[in-house]
Amino acid sequence: VYLTRDLVNWPANFATPTFLANEATALAQALNLKVEIYDENKIKALGMGAFMAVTLGTDEPAKFIVLELNADKPDLDTIVLVGKGVTFDSGGISIKPADGMERMKTDMAGAAAVLGSMKSAALLEIPLHVVALIPSTENMLNGKAYKPADVVKAMNGKTIEVINTDAEGRMLLADALCHAAQYKPKAVV
Repeated sequence: VYLTRDLVNWPANFATPTFLANEATALAQALNLKVEIYDENKIKALGMGAFMAVTLGTDEPAKFIVLELNADKPDLDTIVLVGKGVTFDSGGISIKPADGMERMKTDMAGAAAVLGSMKSAALLEIPLHVVALIPSTENMLNGKAYKPADVVKAMNGKTIEVINTDAEGRMLLADALCHAAQYKPKAVV
């Protein structure tokens, strides 16, 4: 709980996708978890076009964080936890109103909850193969940002017509859920 709260409370100029990746790496080292951090080249190579569309408007490099508990025990049932890691959500081209926008630093609370859950699972030595998937980026706007009416292709080959760029969470989660399928999980949360 404290880890999750602390992560959510960091200001967005500190709690970037790279910051979340570093926190996940430190957690993995402390608790003997397997960790992989996909950079934008790997994200593109995997065909995560929905996720990559959201990243176009920011200068902060996107990260796709994968943490695994009991990765070396293939006989265990697999549970996948997916947490959205939008470290700041301006709404993109479909910009949010200024009033309350400062709270959009918390749009990575799903990622924080998943990191806290992985810490708990490791400390409790849960007898499951638990996989955490955290797509992390900012949703910002610049001349390269994705736009309403753009069509992008998700990892599974399905196309998505963007109606509102403030639906970035669905874009990230679409590709994360596609990626989750490779683990053949008993459940995805």
